[in-house]
Amino acid sequence: MAGRLKPLEVERETKPGKYADGGGLYLIVNGPTAKNWSYRYWKDGKERWHGLGSFKDVSLKDARLARDAARLRVKGDRNRPGVDIVQERRQAREEVKTAEVEAKAPTFEECAEEYIREHWSSWSNKHREQWPSSLKRYAYPTIGKLTMAEIWPSHIHDLLEPIWVSKRETANRVRGRIETIIAKNADIDDKDFRNPAQLTKQLREKLPKRPKRVIRHHPALPYADAAKFMGELGTAEGSAALALRFLIFTVCRTNEVVGARWTEIDRAYSTGPVWRIPGERMKMDQDHCVPLSQPALDILDEMSKGDQSELIFTNPEGQEFSENAMLAVLDRLGYPSSPSVRYMRFAVR
Repeated sequence: MAGRLKPLEVERETKPGKYADGGGLYLIVNGPTAKNWSYRYWKDGKERWHGLGSFKDVSLKDARLARDAARLRVKGDRNRPGVDIVQERRQAREEVKTAEVEAKAPTFEECAEEYIREHWSSWSNKHREQWPSSLKRYAYPTIGKLTMAEIWPSHIHDLLEPIWVSKRETANRVRGRIETIIAKNADIDDKDFRNPAQLTKQLREKLPKRPKRVIRHHPALPYADAAKFMGELGTAEGSAALALRFLIFTVCRTNEVVGARWTEIDRAYSTGPVWRIPGERMKMDQDHCVPLSQPALDILDEMSKGDQSELIFTNPEGQEFSENAMLAVLDRLGYPSSPSVRYMRFAVR
């Protein structure tokens, strides 16, 4: 198609503006050395400008050929419908950009390892053992190499299904840990975010039905035997025995006692001595203030003798006690039927 522009005019034109050649082809001049070709068309009621290249690289003749080819794509023919070539190019750029972002995005395993490192110093030995091992065994084989955007609820279903019934508590913890890690790495402003590890009705219905839980009450020390037990415990030697007595006097959990620190003890509080347990060491993540009776203070006085570490109760190596250390004290005293120290406290409270 012959146009209105002449090759010499195109070469000499320097005044900024849009110069039509016909058929939707324009020479767009932005300055003496900035001249580009563009094809103008309308699609779905919207004006579009499709770049065809710089005048330095594309002659007037080639620009017209490129215009004709672009117009055929926009209009289409019997064999193929017309396309919005500007939107097509924009979408292609977005896809490339998305691919580049996904290529740089960390995997679930990398995010999980980072989360573990961040919280390691505040975790108990039990958490330090269970978090890495449970994720490595049950989560990483399925989603470890996937980015957060690639994880779907079906992945969570597939990794939970084999253990959902046979290992109920493990499955619950693994799902919760995965949900936490994904939430940690989600965009706080993403209104469309949906955590694939959330226990939605869809996921619950797809997982195997669990049998009803059989309630079994933990053994408890008869109240009538409480005085005898406390007398025997008072004669037991070792820091673990003192820790058990402290647990009973404060009515706290085992992990809270074995992780107790001297900096948490406030003897000068206005209403009397207290033990301030920070929220990060509490089950409900809330600070907890425990009044200290005289027997509890006597135990602290006993533990303050000799070398002190950051912890109040330490094993012979100066490290945090295992939660089983107090159970061992019960075994030595002849009370092997009590599987959990925390239930011993309820019986003698």
